[in-house]
Amino acid sequence: MKAWPLLGIMVMETILLAGHWFVYRTWIDFHGALPPANSEWLRALILALAFSYMTAALLSFRFANPAIRVFYWIASLWLGFLNFFFCASCLAWLLWLAARVTGLPAHVAGVRSWIIGTLFSLAVLIGIYGAINARLIRVRHIHLKLPGLPRQWRGRRAVLLSDLHLGNINGVRFCRRVAAMAARFKPEIIFLPGDLFDGTKADLDRLTEPLDCLSPRFGIFYSTGNHEEFTTSLHYVGAVTRRGLRNLDNQCVDVDGLQIAGVTWGDSTYPIRMKSALDAMKIDRTRASILLNHSPSRLPLVERAGFNLQLSGHTHGGQIAPFTWLTRRVFGNFTHGLHSFGSLQVYTSTGVGTWGPPMRVGTHSEIVVLRFD
Repeated sequence: MKAWPLLGIMVMETILLAGHWFVYRTWIDFHGALPPANSEWLRALILALAFSYMTAALLSFRFANPAIRVFYWIASLWLGFLNFFFCASCLAWLLWLAARVTGLPAHVAGVRSWIIGTLFSLAVLIGIYGAINARLIRVRHIHLKLPGLPRQWRGRRAVLLSDLHLGNINGVRFCRRVAAMAARFKPEIIFLPGDLFDGTKADLDRLTEPLDCLSPRFGIFYSTGNHEEFTTSLHYVGAVTRRGLRNLDNQCVDVDGLQIAGVTWGDSTYPIRMKSALDAMKIDRTRASILLNHSPSRLPLVERAGFNLQLSGHTHGGQIAPFTWLTRRVFGNFTHGLHSFGSLQVYTSTGVGTWGPPMRVGTHSEIVVLRFD
C-alpha cells in the first residue's frame, strides 16, 4: 500500500478511536461506573465498533459478497449514530459547565444521569429519523432559461441524477427505484454528474441493469466523480459504456443544437488541467452550453470558458448535521440549489444516494427535473 493512503487510514482511525473514547468516558462520567464485568464488556464493544467502519471499508475494496455488504451496512449505520452520540456528549459537558457556572446542582449524580440519558436518547431518535429520511427521495422541479438555447429545446425536460453511490448500501433495488421514478417524467435527456458508484468492489453490470428502463430520446450523459477515481476509473467507465451511457471524458458534444460537455474529476481538481480541458472543447459562445462537473468548483474557469450552466453534485448538502454547517463553509451558496456565478448558472444537487452513514439529517435525497424555458 502506498504511503499516502496508509497515512489517511491511520489518521481516520485515530479520529474514530478518539471519538469513541470521548463518548464512552462521557457516558461513564455522567451515568456512573458500571460493574466490572459490564464495564469490560462495554469497553470491548466500543473498541470493536471503533475499528468496524475502517475494517468494513477496506474489506469492501477487495471483496463483494452478502457478508461484506451486511458488515459494511452495520458499520456505516453505527458511524452515523456515533456522530450524534458525539454531539450529545459535547452538549452534555456544555450543560454541565453552564450549570456549574450558574450554581445549579449539576454535580448531583441524579441530575448528571438525567442529562446524559436524555441527550443520548435524543441522539438515538435523530439517528433513526436520519436513516428513514435518507430513503425518502424528493423530486425537485427547476425551470432554466439559457441564453442561446435552440428553439427546439424549449419546453423539453431533463433529469439530473447525482451521487447514487451504487454499492454495498445502495444496491440493485435502490437503482431500480430511482430509475422508475426518473422514467415517470419522460425526460428527453438525463445527466449523471459523477459518483454513480460508491467506489467499492461490486458487480457493476448488475448494479446498473435497472438503468435499461430509461430510454430518453437524446441519451444519458455521464462524467466521473471522486468515488469513480479512488483507484482507476476504467473499471467504472467500462460499466457505464456497456450500459449505453455516454461518458464525457473532457469532451463537448452537440445534441440537437445544445452543447453538452463533461470534465473528469481528476482534471477538475487541478486548475491548469481544468483550464486546458475546457479550452480544448472550443465551445460556441453563441449557443447554449452545459457542463457536467462533479464538484461545484472552478467556477471562474467555467464562466470564462463561456458555459451557461454547470450541473454538479458531490456536496450531498452536508448530508447529516453538523456537517451541513461545514459544507456550507466550504462551498457557500453553491452547496445546494440553483445559483449564479456571473453569467454562469450552477445547479448543485444534494444527490440521490448517501455516502458513509446511510442517513440524512438537515438534507434530503433528490431527483431533479429540469425544464428548459
